[in-house]
Amino acid sequence: MNPKVDWFFEKEGPWQKCYAKLRTLALDSGLTEELKWGHPCYTLKGKNVFLIHGFNDYCALLFHKGALLKDDHGLLVQQTANVQSARQIRFTSLKEITKLAPVLRSYMQQAIAVEQAGMKVPMKKTTEFDMPEEFAMQLKAMPALKKAFFALTPGRQRGYLLYFASAKQSKTRETRIEKNVERILAGKGLDD
Repeated sequence: MNPKVDWFFEKEGPWQKCYAKLRTLALDSGLTEELKWGHPCYTLKGKNVFLIHGFNDYCALLFHKGALLKDDHGLLVQQTANVQSARQIRFTSLKEITKLAPVLRSYMQQAIAVEQAGMKVPMKKTTEFDMPEEFAMQLKAMPALKKAFFALTPGRQRGYLLYFASAKQSKTRETRIEKNVERILAGKGLDD
């Protein structure tokens, strides 16, 4: 147990009993408990293996390389179409977690084995993501913006491309692009 993580389990909320049970299972795995992104994260030699988190409708065990796990029980969920590596197992009750405990332990051990083996999830390249026409035109019109955009990390580039492309109307895409030009020129991602 890591005392820096205790606050997460002690705070008020609808999933506290579920979190406590998941923590017990996680600690039994032998991994190191850390606090990352405000959530309990279980690591192997500094590498993220899985974490516990919650939402309004469910709490979840998120496997960072879940796409590589064999999902014999059909439990793993891809959060959105754009999530490439991580997969969740979602819960809505303590009873559900207790019933699935042996299966959850096996998924945890499988995730540990994936990390020990050094396996990597093949990720889509930034060039495989759609670039909205409005942004392509802006890059062509502003060489400094083009240079700054391609100097960003691949993750930041993908973040912008997904954000711009998710707007249904051209006007909205243009507005989103205009609002982020300075951030891109400053070398910042959407969430920086």
